Amino acid sequence: MIDSPGIFPARRNARGGAVLRSGAVPCRNAGRGCRGDVRVPSVNRVVMQRTSRRWLEALPLEEMDAAEVSGKFGHRFQFRSYRRYRYPAHDVCAGPYRDEEGAALRFDIILANQVWEHLDRPYAATRNVREMLRPGGYFWVAVPFYIPWHGDPVDCSRWTARGLKNLLIEAGFDADKVRAGQWGNRAAALRNFETPWPPAYDRDRDDLTNEPDFPICSWALAQK
Repeated sequence: MIDSPGIFPARRNARGGAVLRSGAVPCRNAGRGCRGDVRVPSVNRVVMQRTSRRWLEALPLEEMDAAEVSGKFGHRFQFRSYRRYRYPAHDVCAGPYRDEEGAALRFDIILANQVWEHLDRPYAATRNVREMLRPGGYFWVAVPFYIPWHGDPVDCSRWTARGLKNLLIEAGFDADKVRAGQWGNRAAALRNFETPWPPAYDRDRDDLTNEPDFPICSWALAQK
C-alpha cells in the first residue's frame, strides 16, 4: 500500500520497540529474519548500518530537518523533524518534493536506504535530492551491489563505492565532500544464493571481514 508522506516526531526508538545495537527491532512474527523475539538484520547490511550510524551520529542530527525516500532507516535517529516520502507515489526522479504552492521543500539531510537501485532515473533523482538540500545539507544513500535481482517494483542498477561517488559528483556534489564505503566477502555472497532471501545475520556463522574486491553493498554521505 502506498501512503502519503508521514511527519514523525524525532525518536530514539524504532517503531515497535527500543533500537538494538545492530539496528534490529522486536519481531512480531516468528519465522524468517527472526531470532527469538528479535528481528535480525540481513548479513548484507550489518557493516553498512554500523558504519553509517557512526557517520550520521557525528552530525548535529537534533538540529536537522530530515526526509527519507521510502525506507525507515531514519527512525533510528533523533532529528528535529523527520518526513518519509514513499516511492513511487512520490517520485523523486520526476522532481524535488514540493509544497502546496509548488515551491521545492528544503531539508538538512535526506536519506535513501536500498532505494536507488529501484529507480529508473537515479541521476535525475540525485540532482533532485541536491536541489532539496539546504546549503551544507547532507545526502546519505545506501545501495546493494552483489545480491539477486529484486523487483520492487523494478530493479535497475548496481554501484560500488567508487561508482556511487561518481554518481554523486555527476549530480553536482563536490568530490572532496563525498565519503563512500563498501563491504562484502565471498562467504556473504554465497549466502545470497540461499532461500529464503535475504539471508539473516548469524553472529556465530557470518564473518564480517571485508574483501575489497567482492562488495555486497555500498553507501555514501555527500554534503552540499
